[in-house]
Amino acid sequence: MTNLWGGRFSGDMDEIVKYYNASIFFDQKMYNEDIDGSIAHVTMLAEQGIVTKDEADRIIAGLEAIRAGIESGEITFNVEDEDIHMGIESRLIAMIGDTGKKLHTARSRNDQCQVDGRLFLKKEIRNILELLYGLENIVLAKAEQYADSYTIGFTHMQHAQPVTLGFIFMAYFQMFRRDIERLQDTLERMDYCPLGACALAGTTMPINRHRTAELLGFRAPAENAMDAVSDRDYSLEFLSDASISMMHLSRWAEEFAWWNTSEFAYIAIDDSYCTGSSIMPQKKNPDMAELVRGKCGRVYGDLMQLLTVMKGTPLAYNKDFQEDKESLFDAIETWKASLQIFAGMLEKTEFRLDMIEKQLNKGFLNATDIAEHFAKQGIPFREAHSIVGHMVRLCEENHCDFADLTDEQLQSVDPRITKELLGDISIPACVNARNSFGGTAPDEVRRQISVGRTWLDSVR
Repeated sequence: MTNLWGGRFSGDMDEIVKYYNASIFFDQKMYNEDIDGSIAHVTMLAEQGIVTKDEADRIIAGLEAIRAGIESGEITFNVEDEDIHMGIESRLIAMIGDTGKKLHTARSRNDQCQVDGRLFLKKEIRNILELLYGLENIVLAKAEQYADSYTIGFTHMQHAQPVTLGFIFMAYFQMFRRDIERLQDTLERMDYCPLGACALAGTTMPINRHRTAELLGFRAPAENAMDAVSDRDYSLEFLSDASISMMHLSRWAEEFAWWNTSEFAYIAIDDSYCTGSSIMPQKKNPDMAELVRGKCGRVYGDLMQLLTVMKGTPLAYNKDFQEDKESLFDAIETWKASLQIFAGMLEKTEFRLDMIEKQLNKGFLNATDIAEHFAKQGIPFREAHSIVGHMVRLCEENHCDFADLTDEQLQSVDPRITKELLGDISIPACVNARNSFGGTAPDEVRRQISVGRTWLDSVR
């Protein structure tokens, strides 16, 4: 194949340079976007009188035939194609002759690869949003199922305060809600069409970039031609979104891994999301949770790769920018798969409430509630905090719990304290009393679920 840019050159590329230079092996994934961009471009050229209607029709028919050939497997690409743009255009010219050579009027591969990338990423963002919506729906259903189920809230991996499982689910709901909102913001910010920016400075041809943007479903053309071809911040923003969301998945996957241990035994993960051991017959490993946790690092790497590529590139286009696609494609597929796997695992996981209940009397979970109860009786909170701390030490020395302390023992800590003053310090009483806005009380969790469902219904 003769390179479409080869007029300046008297010799061919070295064979190893061809492979090093080629992006066709990965950017052919965007053949649909490339063809859609070309159809919009030539439609605009015809409307502007730059090509004739008949020429545009022939070009569009040729492009659709190429699309069909790719989808059927009749058309395949190789290193000689260099990239998807050249691969399609060269076949168009071979198919319809000189008319095909008019397609590239008033555009460059610089703006062409950008429009392909933006169209592809817009489509994938919508796919990922659907997966996030599905995950959030499962989270809400689980939160409702376990709104009244008590469990242990941790800080520093130590027993902290009693909470409901529904409350924990709604904490993750808020994280994934922000993931959705970040993606929606990214989609809005990147929704500008670079086509017609050409190499870096626009064109002398009488094109209509607003029309091209309209045909391709963008809100408007990109404002500055040099910026349109020389930045990849929309990809970086997406990779940042992906990294943050994968971090949220990884945190919950970590909790699944230790909730699944024999020491905790809080959950029963469905067999379909576990694997066994090649040597230990008894093993049921939470491998999907561990893989989600591990693949988070892969997406972080995708972000750092593109940040590093972009950091020293001067205006305008540089060949370095060809390195923007593989990390993007990898992050898209990794994030999508992780969301699908985690959502399915979550839906099929049951919490072992009997095992959790055995842990509720450990770690003095109601200590803060007692301190707050004393504060409501007029004891300054710092004094109340100190009193309860002494009560904890007394319980540890006597191997008992708060409810087991006698009046005599309590008054040895502080003469104001009696068993009567303690009141109801059971786990249900403590949880139900935490009904402040955003708190863990079942009624408040149900309010959060209702608000969450209203929001989710509004954005889907």
